[in-house]
Amino acid sequence: MIHIRHQPPARLRVLTAVAVLGFLTALELVVRHYGMPGPITTQAREVLRPPKSGGLLYASMALMMVVLPWRQRFLALGAAIGIDLVFGLVRWAAGMGLGEGHPFGNGALWVILGCGVLALTHRTGPERLLLLKGVGLALILMAGRKTGDAWLYLTAKTRPMVLDQYVATADHALGNPSWLVGRVVTASGSIGFNVLEFVYGQLPVAAVLVALYQLRNVATERSFPRHHLVRTFLTIGLIGPAFYLIFPVVGPVFAYGTGAEHWEGISLWAPHMQTSTPWAVADLWPDTPSPLSPPQLMPFDGITPRNCMPSLHTAWATAIFIHSRNGPRALRWAGTFWLIATLTATLGFGYHYGVDLVAGVVFTLTIEGALRAHQRNWDRSGIQLVAHGSAVFATLLLSYYWLPVQMAAHPWLAGPLLLLAMSSVVHDYIRTTTAWEPGPAAAPRRSVRQPELI
Repeated sequence: MIHIRHQPPARLRVLTAVAVLGFLTALELVVRHYGMPGPITTQAREVLRPPKSGGLLYASMALMMVVLPWRQRFLALGAAIGIDLVFGLVRWAAGMGLGEGHPFGNGALWVILGCGVLALTHRTGPERLLLLKGVGLALILMAGRKTGDAWLYLTAKTRPMVLDQYVATADHALGNPSWLVGRVVTASGSIGFNVLEFVYGQLPVAAVLVALYQLRNVATERSFPRHHLVRTFLTIGLIGPAFYLIFPVVGPVFAYGTGAEHWEGISLWAPHMQTSTPWAVADLWPDTPSPLSPPQLMPFDGITPRNCMPSLHTAWATAIFIHSRNGPRALRWAGTFWLIATLTATLGFGYHYGVDLVAGVVFTLTIEGALRAHQRNWDRSGIQLVAHGSAVFATLLLSYYWLPVQMAAHPWLAGPLLLLAMSSVVHDYIRTTTAWEPGPAAAPRRSVRQPELI
């Protein structure tokens, strides 16, 4: 077996950078073939144009700043805010609108790029390498978001047929949770919707907050920890979309709803949702469960992403939950809240079926186990953990496709089996990773002094 750690570090870093750049370039060309700008183009445009997510750009800059001392952090933040103010004044004076972009974020991107130039021109040795790692971490996080958008566009263009009828039928084994939670969210009104929409949309920012805690000592220790949340977050985003192409599913609000009944009057969602109306099986979600009939492939539009199986929002929220366990109490509570709210949003907005969430949890634990097993040079326990998770994940996907009717006909058997399969991976992950943790140092034994006889 060839271990990466035996490769020369400088050469390995160059090969990694070339591989990432090659992947982004290939994705750029493929997306452009279908008439849309790719991730490189969309990111380059945000140097001057209003960014799609200013919060993500500032979160990325915050990740980069973990390598800087406090004084330089304040200077970087001040420079970013100042640049944003200049951009805002210029746009206001020129009468330029924001379109679908945010009024801030360009300054953060300029500071990140400026630190990259500073590292190459004014830093040497370990200091240059550390700053470049920080810049690279920020750029990769931004590229991950743009790459995800490109993947979603490709799924809509390259997968005209979807498997929603299969998944919806299998979801009867769990009691159609999307329909149930959808009615609850609808009853909660605008307050419940807005809270869940914020949690759902700001998941990357939540991940950055956990990552900042994990990376809080980088500036003083001058090195990154071997494993942190950003690695898991990006790996999930890199591997997950491949299954969207293998198992294309659009979600209950599109396949079984008009796509607008739950978001009436909300301009952010309504235009997109309404494009799916002619393609739905019927207007059923969230009031009427999907019919129990032999499933078949169904055509769908070329706009709606096929991004349900597995639920990557569930996967990312699960990763945030896992990595927040070693933090202070406030961080642990925040990780728990974000997981529960994300699961509620994915079901209550009609974006996912219940079986998507089960697959998402198993997918995350398998990815997290693989990353941690790699640190341990792939010992036997790590291989067994990853093999277990991979086998369960593959079994879930195969059962959703080949056994949905049987699962729906025997929900009291199939439902517990699904949850048991997921729980087995959860238990295996906890047992294995707990055994990997260094145990507390044994306290020295105190000798018991025998009483003297008088």
